[in-house]
Amino acid sequence: MRAIAWVVLLGGASLWAQAPAQKPCSAPEAAQFDFWVGEWEANWEENAAAKMPKGRGTNRITKAMDGCVIEEQFDGQEAIGLRGMSVSVYVPQTKEWKQTWVDNSGGYLDFGGGFKDGEMVLVREAVGPKGARFHQRMVWKNITADRFDWSWERSLDGGKTWAVNWAISYKRRASAAKQD
Repeated sequence: MRAIAWVVLLGGASLWAQAPAQKPCSAPEAAQFDFWVGEWEANWEENAAAKMPKGRGTNRITKAMDGCVIEEQFDGQEAIGLRGMSVSVYVPQTKEWKQTWVDNSGGYLDFGGGFKDGEMVLVREAVGPKGARFHQRMVWKNITADRFDWSWERSLDGGKTWAVNWAISYKRRASAAKQD
């Protein structure tokens, strides 16, 4: 009986060792955020309703962990003093992008979503200071090789309508080549 177990175990190990190794994050969807990779100048106009002053900043996006993770380093500079980072990954089991954001104000946000109709949209449910639930989302749109628009939006009606709280125009830094 032991001999049969060893034959099965070794046979299975042999098959496993000969199976072609699939490259991590090789699904085409795992490349949907590649447009974002690079160094960017970020400019935004004032939004008095959202208490957002006019400003500019920078954003550096790289791929890490064998190309499976998109890392963001945002610096809002003097305009808003916000510095933050995010990590994003495509999860093939759920066919969804996941992003986690943290920043120098102690903020932590988690999002899920995907790329559809030429836009990357990541959404989350949030809870306000008085316990009210609402939705937030980020939308990357008007995407070209050297530019895109990004908006931070809020919905109080379960996603039926959205108000833009912060809109940023991104332009690839001229001296920075696209990084892979």
